[in-house]
Order: sequence, then structure tokens, then C-alpha cells
Amino acid sequence: MKQGIFTVIKNEQLAPGVHRLRLEGDTSGVTSPGQFADVLIPGCFLRRPFSVCGAEGGVLTLCVRNTGRGTALLTASSPGARLDILTGLGNGFDLSAAGERPLLMGGGTGSPPLYPLCASLLRLGARPGVALGYPSAEAALYLDEFRSLGIEPEVYTLDGSLGMTGLPTQALRAGGYTSVYACGPLPMLAAIDREADCPVVQLSLEARMGCGFGACMGCTIETKDGPRRVCKDGPVFGKGEVIW
Repeated sequence: MKQGIFTVIKNEQLAPGVHRLRLEGDTSGVTSPGQFADVLIPGCFLRRPFSVCGAEGGVLTLCVRNTGRGTALLTASSPGARLDILTGLGNGFDLSAAGERPLLMGGGTGSPPLYPLCASLLRLGARPGVALGYPSAEAALYLDEFRSLGIEPEVYTLDGSLGMTGLPTQALRAGGYTSVYACGPLPMLAAIDREADCPVVQLSLEARMGCGFGACMGCTIETKDGPRRVCKDGPVFGKGEVIW
């Protein structure tokens, strides 16, 4: 974990209620895809956790959905604003277990954090497939970013306005994948845990957090090995670990 002051250099709206923030600062604390950052928002007592969507060249990228007072303040940040941020939190994805053909599955704002994972897997010589789900075409995120890596995502929308109608879990039916990495809503992750037909399944969970580094126990979940903290023991958990 590393604490630092980051300066907002760009704030852009990607979809209704979703902004991408690019912040300049010391990103050396981020060591693997799947870790998260904890942001102290001026005017809020508790920090807010966000998955890291990029950490290169001294620029930290976060995608923020406006869901309440804290995120509303954050998405309204102007270039030049300075934020106190903890980076390098949590245990990220284990890339060594990916195999040749990993399948990356994202839902909503769970899609952007898979982008640095995809880039890392490509550098290791893997051939990842990507399946992303959204409520509608208007809510779709990061399609061009994945295409910039040479990956054409399979897109699923609930209303059929883009790609295929339905949920990204439908991509599991094709088989042929050596591992599954997923980030998104808990019902989607639970379905993947049940349905994925491979031994390596890594699921990135989201939870409300008080501290973000294991002290308060506020993000505790039940697992087959007893209570575990999403912030400290996760946020990535393996196949069959979580009691949904």
C-alpha cells in the first residue's frame, strides 16, 4: 500500500453517470491488474474504493459511476484538483494461471478494470477472449480500448440495442477457454462461479469498505474457509471460494 497525492489531469464522461478520471502521481504502488485504489474525497469522511483501470507512465486511471454523494463529488472534479489516494490495495489477478486462451468477462463498470489485465495477458503471449455486458448500447464502456489491443469484444446488452441480447455469461457456453477472469455485479460473478467449466476461475468482488486495508472488517464476506475481507484477502477470489 502506498499513499500519495494525485492531480486530476482529465475528467471525461464515458456513458450516462460514468466518468473516467486520469490522475497524475506516483503509480509505483500498483503492482498487478485487479488491485484497487482508495480515494479520500474532500467533504467525505470515509474513502471510496475503485478498481484500477490503468497505471502507466505516472498516470492512474479510474472509472467512477455516480451512485451517491461521494461519487458525485468525485465525478465533478476539475483538472488541477488534488486527491489523497491509497494505491496498491488488495490482491490482484494471478496471470500465471491463465493458460493460452483465458476468457475475460465484465459487466458494466466491471469492464474497464479488465483492460490492463487483457494488455498484460497479451504481453505474456496469451490469446484472451473478452465478453462484456451492459444494460444498453448507451451504457457500453471500453469497446474501443479493447479494440486498440487487437481484441474484438463479444458484447451483450439486456435490451438488444448492441451486440447480442442477453448476459455475458452466455459466452461460457462456447467452451474452449483455459481460465476465466471476471469483474462485475455479484449475481454475474455467482453465475460464472457455478457455470464456468474450467479449474481456474478468478472473480473480482466489490464491497462497501470502511478502511480499505483490513483494519475495520467492514467488507467481510463468507467463504468456504470462513469469514474473509474483500479488501485484504481479495478482492479477487477463486472458484468455489465464496459462499454466495
